[in-house]
Amino acid sequence: MANLEAQDKIRDAAFNKAMHGDSSAAKGGFTAMLKKDSSAQKAAVDEYFKHWDNKAAKDETEETRAQRTAEYATLTRHYYNLATDLYEYGWGQSFHFCRYSHGETFYQAIARHEHYLAHQIGIKEGMKVLDVGCGVGGPAREIAKFTGCHVTGLNNNDYQIERATLYAKKEGLSKQLAFVKGDFMQMDFPDNSFDAVYAIEATVHAPKLSGVYSEIFRVLKPGGIFGVYEWLMTDEYDNDNLHHREIRLGIELGDGISNMVRVSEGLEAMKIAGFEMLHHEDLADRPDPFPWYWPLSGNFAYMQSPFDFFTIARMTKVGRWCAHRLTGLLEAIKLAPPGTMKTADSLAVAADCLVAGAQEKLFTPMYLMIGKKPEK
Repeated sequence: MANLEAQDKIRDAAFNKAMHGDSSAAKGGFTAMLKKDSSAQKAAVDEYFKHWDNKAAKDETEETRAQRTAEYATLTRHYYNLATDLYEYGWGQSFHFCRYSHGETFYQAIARHEHYLAHQIGIKEGMKVLDVGCGVGGPAREIAKFTGCHVTGLNNNDYQIERATLYAKKEGLSKQLAFVKGDFMQMDFPDNSFDAVYAIEATVHAPKLSGVYSEIFRVLKPGGIFGVYEWLMTDEYDNDNLHHREIRLGIELGDGISNMVRVSEGLEAMKIAGFEMLHHEDLADRPDPFPWYWPLSGNFAYMQSPFDFFTIARMTKVGRWCAHRLTGLLEAIKLAPPGTMKTADSLAVAADCLVAGAQEKLFTPMYLMIGKKPEK
């Protein structure tokens, strides 16, 4: 088993080098996007979209869903090979949603969402903390600065680890942060390694929530706290309703998810893992002045400042048409690698489904669960 894992890591590292080259050192997401190797990018596109192409919601079966779930690690890795630069370009370095208040800028709101989770867990200076599914390290850097703790970020994507490590060095945080390659379903850390663990919209990529939560339970010290913002379908979701299923599949397609489940299943997974539930709540149901999905909505009624104009404009029909045409042009003249437009279009589909899922009370990206590992 260990030998196979070592071979997988060597293979992944070789593919990362072939596809991304030195683009991990590029200043911005857009610049990095233009530096990809075309043949490797096409291979990643083919490998990822084989799970979705020509598979309509009405044709989905338990077998097709199980096939995606069985390949969750490869699916997730290739998704972030394709989407990371687009995320950084269009969203920033913290790949998650958040709540909004009056007069609050986008990046202030993002940071507050991260601070709130750190507060709920009780992270303090000097603690050893694990970030499960750390992306390019935006939340890890913010929480390390906010609390003074040491954060280890776990990720199965070599490119994101390189980006996260680079950003930590640039911000002088190398001593407080470490980023390691690994599968969160079978972590290499010893039992009882961390004082606290958090996951921000990352464990949704797991094939089974009870599996990843059980691994988190194992590496957490007795008495330690685990906090998660989980992507879940609400218990209003009915898989036999074709419209509901189209929304779920649209979210999964554009966000690299193999098997999203309901709130009740998320709560049950925490129980199965062994956590004592301290608190759980859908933060999307808080009476905030602006919904979490406003940056995806294309609705100018949510504009608080002139800076919000461009955020909203790009999600209007005209804005999306322009983005579609631009990425198509960049591909045609070979400035952008093949598959860039297809990836961007899948993100647009997901945005529509995320908004619809929220408005119809079928989906939440911020179901907060805080669990404690018993002392004994």
